[in-house]
Amino acid sequence: MARKMTGEKLEAERRRLKAMREYEDAYGACTYLCGVDEAGRGPLAGPVVAGAVILPRDCEILYLNDSKKLSEKRREALFLEIQEKAVAWNVGIVSPEVIDKINILQATYEAMRQAVRGLKVAPDLLLNDAVTIPDLDISQVPIIKGDAKSVSIAAASILAKVTRDHMMAQYDVLFPEYGFAKHKGYGTAAHIAAIREYGACPIHRRTFMEKFTGEKAGNRRQVGAEYEQMAAEYLEKKGYEILDRNWKNPFGELDLVARTGGVVVYCEIKYRGSSRYGTPLEAVDRHKQERIGRAAAGHFAGYPDSGNLACRFDVIGIDGDGKITHIENAFDCPF
Repeated sequence: MARKMTGEKLEAERRRLKAMREYEDAYGACTYLCGVDEAGRGPLAGPVVAGAVILPRDCEILYLNDSKKLSEKRREALFLEIQEKAVAWNVGIVSPEVIDKINILQATYEAMRQAVRGLKVAPDLLLNDAVTIPDLDISQVPIIKGDAKSVSIAAASILAKVTRDHMMAQYDVLFPEYGFAKHKGYGTAAHIAAIREYGACPIHRRTFMEKFTGEKAGNRRQVGAEYEQMAAEYLEKKGYEILDRNWKNPFGELDLVARTGGVVVYCEIKYRGSSRYGTPLEAVDRHKQERIGRAAAGHFAGYPDSGNLACRFDVIGIDGDGKITHIENAFDCPF
């Protein structure tokens, strides 16, 4: 791309980049200036990612800008060029589960610390987009809208944004019903509609979900555990042996795994406080069935003597009055 720019356009671009080196020039006495920025504070799903970049003092990267002002194609090209030309670069990634535990601000700080601490060269000064990062023994300069005012921060913003976009594209393969490749986990109308139809998946941030699911974030896990316990007690009374609870692998989570005779039973637990959200079985649509099936395949493959056992997929619904509906063989075994 850079080779195609000539004449007045090239000169204009170099003037723009010179203006974006104001902070780099002001702190030119520092040998290693590091730009730091994040991507993914606002989405309902996926990790928060931070980038840290140390550029050579005389480095020229045409088109470098705030990642939000660039096309996807431009970001992808700059993503590679930044890595090629940087003295050092790194990204930090904090998962949705940790975001729910420590809140998004603290998770953002943690991603930034990871990014900085993982650099192969120790920076003398950090130029940060708007924040001062706690628990780092390095001088820092917070710059409001820094990704549009500093080439170092702009480079960090691109590394963070593209890294996260790539991750969300991978999650889209695992959870295709949500459209993560398109909206990257942000609260678009299509994403919110999918949440209301399918419920949350393992990469959704539970603390962000209250207004979309009708469940209070503070007690969602506790409430879910209570209903799973009710379902487990119900099964045990019927003579089932409970094998696992909340078993996870990269494809998803299994609420309850039980055994009755020679059959391993994978149970999806669904609470329905109101009929307007549909029946428990309606909540486990084809996409949800596929996710459960992929997770169950991993579990079943590792279960002792699985070659001599059958498997079954049940749905257990619990209403607002605690009434249990047990749907055996709710859907076909996909493996």
